[in-house]
Amino acid sequence: MSSSCCSPDGNCSTGVGAAATATAEPVTTAYAVSGMSCGHCKATLTKVIGELDGVTGVEVDVAAGRVTVTSAAEPDDALIAGVVDEAGYELTGRV
Repeated sequence: MSSSCCSPDGNCSTGVGAAATATAEPVTTAYAVSGMSCGHCKATLTKVIGELDGVTGVEVDVAAGRVTVTSAAEPDDALIAGVVDEAGYELTGRV
């Protein structure tokens, strides 16, 4: 009896499944951050959050006190809060 990568219903278990997983929709999460006041704040937070594993985008709205993070999977709020706090700002929660 020979083995096959395809199931009896004709679906292939190689390639297609892996590609579907790799192209999952990104997750966008908005956080309230206090202590931001200028372009330097925006640049700093964009850099430190953007360096985290899985983060694919960071948008900082200083005037609104909001940081929007786009990531490959559900973000680790504690990890993001840690780098925000370490940079001198305070993540006060999701918005």
